[in-house]
Amino acid sequence: MTVEPPDTGSSGAGPADTDPLEALVARRGDAALETLAALRASDPPTTGGRVLSYVYDSGLEGVDRLAVRAAGLAHGVNGLDPTVFGSVARIHGGIVRRVRTILGGDAGDRPEGDDDEVHGVVTSGGTESCVLACLAAREVSGRAPGSGGTIVAPVTVHAAFRKAAHILGMRFVGVEVDPATGRVDAADLLAAVDHDTCLVVCSASSYPTGVIDPVEQVAAGLDAHHDPRIGLHVDACLGGLVLPFWPGGVGSTWDLRIDRVTSISADLHKYGFAPKGTSVLLSRGRVRHRASWFSTVDWPGYPVVNPTLSGSKPLEPAAAAWAVLEALGDDGQSELVARTARATGRLVEGLSRIEGLRVIDSDPGPLIAVVADGAVGDARRVHPHLWADECGRRGIAVQAQPAYRQERGALPSSSHLTITPVTERLTDEILDVARAAAEAVRGMPDPAPPAAFADVLVALDAGALSPDDLLALPEDEVHAMVAGVLAGDGDDGGMAPLLAAIERLPAEVGARLVRAYLAAVMEG
Repeated sequence: MTVEPPDTGSSGAGPADTDPLEALVARRGDAALETLAALRASDPPTTGGRVLSYVYDSGLEGVDRLAVRAAGLAHGVNGLDPTVFGSVARIHGGIVRRVRTILGGDAGDRPEGDDDEVHGVVTSGGTESCVLACLAAREVSGRAPGSGGTIVAPVTVHAAFRKAAHILGMRFVGVEVDPATGRVDAADLLAAVDHDTCLVVCSASSYPTGVIDPVEQVAAGLDAHHDPRIGLHVDACLGGLVLPFWPGGVGSTWDLRIDRVTSISADLHKYGFAPKGTSVLLSRGRVRHRASWFSTVDWPGYPVVNPTLSGSKPLEPAAAAWAVLEALGDDGQSELVARTARATGRLVEGLSRIEGLRVIDSDPGPLIAVVADGAVGDARRVHPHLWADECGRRGIAVQAQPAYRQERGALPSSSHLTITPVTERLTDEILDVARAAAEAVRGMPDPAPPAAFADVLVALDAGALSPDDLLALPEDEVHAMVAGVLAGDGDDGGMAPLLAAIERLPAEVGARLVRAYLAAVMEG
């Protein structure tokens, strides 16, 4: 592209002259911003409380404005090297100290020089924090990359740990939970620990069910009977900044006040009310803290040291998170959590009164899971996926969760609600929508898989097709299958049919199909 300079009638350059590229970029930039605004207009709102998953809204406009201003001040800073940009170390250190205090990791009365001190890193999100915890556990256990090692966790633990096992050459061992309550028994979890175990994981809280796993009992069992190198990680990505402030407490200890807890993760872009994506991984002792770092001088360039998976990374999210934490303080955080708790209580009470639905009993916290009430007849029953889709059509986005098969009995189909402070303003509207949606789908038959999957499901049921046959299909054939689902999205009644297919398919086949589905959406 050649940019012709404007004809100014003068051969001299002066302060009134402008770079022609600046003008061109400005025009194109304005057009790009208009397009972006139009694209965002079609998205559900990220503030206001009508999306009950994925977003965490404080309800305070000033918090969002503060985050944007702080991010702007940090614009352009590369978080790769705090020896060049000193603000990186100061901001990350401030975040780690604040979260460490909240999660019971301050030094207290430990003797000077004790390597039980808690250290931390700021990451891009909960998945990165969890992967790093697993990497550190593998390294501390003395296992070489690719030599195996297992991660033991309830099946309800976040999928990030399955992803970590896949990436790190480890094996995920899922321990089944009570199908009625979603709770894991500490004895069952400990029974799965053996000489291959590098890490045991508990959740606070479990995303699908809102349950806090029995961290104290698991810690005691590990202390009494197992290799001290085996890590105990608490995934508090969701609960880390809300459970410590929950009115009246949560009835159990699950954080770094338990000496046997070796690491804990907490997301600031959830109940820290910071923009995406900022999380913290705290580790007990320098050995475990540094075990997941990557460093090398074995190349001709600069010495490379990465405490996280990324090299170059923006400071903007961390700067915004730090500013929000500073502004809220303990008193502001407590008030926001109190609003969340009041909204959660009202919604649990109201949803429990809707005939055909049942709220799963959970621990204190901001998560609600809703299932069909098996105590009512088919004519009055409400399928939670049909209900979630109908809520969405009426302006309240509820997240559907497929049933999960396990030998001791399946966890049923459910719908998930994440409650935030802003929800308190909308509880009446949400309950009105919930009741109307339930009436609209009451007595309807369970959702059927999309027609595009019908032949596959029939062949699987008849034995004419095996899971291995499906996994061996060329990617283009799988794409064609899911493209048929996408083509019918306007008529298929929302996500319920796709989830119905996932519930009937073997897990590895379902995983391939949903990967192809999302890829097709992204590819347009």
